[in-house]
Amino acid sequence: MQQKVLRVGSSAAVTIPKRSLEDLGLKVGDEVNVHVDSTAKTVLVRPVSALAAEDVEIARLGLRFIQRYRKDIEALARK
Repeated sequence: MQQKVLRVGSSAAVTIPKRSLEDLGLKVGDEVNVHVDSTAKTVLVRPVSALAAEDVEIARLGLRFIQRYRKDIEALARK
């Protein structure tokens, strides 16, 4: 499909057709990663992937640690 480059303030934008948004599972306001390959003269737009399971587990463990030792952590912060 062919799209035009549009001026948006001092930047530029290319619109993504509604059907393509649906195919990618995107909606207005979602974050995307944009990769430009200047050698191949291509632009790749990908949805920002969800956190890996390991990252979610680390965050859960960190939160559990903070909840368990909150009083001690706060006491250390006051010193």
